[in-house]
Amino acid sequence: MAHHKSAKKRIRQDAIRRIRNRFYKKTTRTSIKQLRSLEEKAAAEQFLPKVLSMIDRLAKRGTWHKNKASNLKGKLMRHVAHLG
Repeated sequence: MAHHKSAKKRIRQDAIRRIRNRFYKKTTRTSIKQLRSLEEKAAAEQFLPKVLSMIDRLAKRGTWHKNKASNLKGKLMRHVAHLG
């Protein structure tokens, strides 16, 4: 158990950040699945920038590693480009 005021505050902040990170990660993963399930190229091209923005945001905050974000973005762009 934390004894210092600053340590107690750090515990509170970490709990809030953990919940927030879980929400953003789950929302992004769901959006990626939705994008991969789309079969119309026009709809996928319209949805792609929103998903890429979400991925960039997670990488900027350090929730996801920048290389993971880059790999995901490349795979998603390749997927949308190959849609018929």
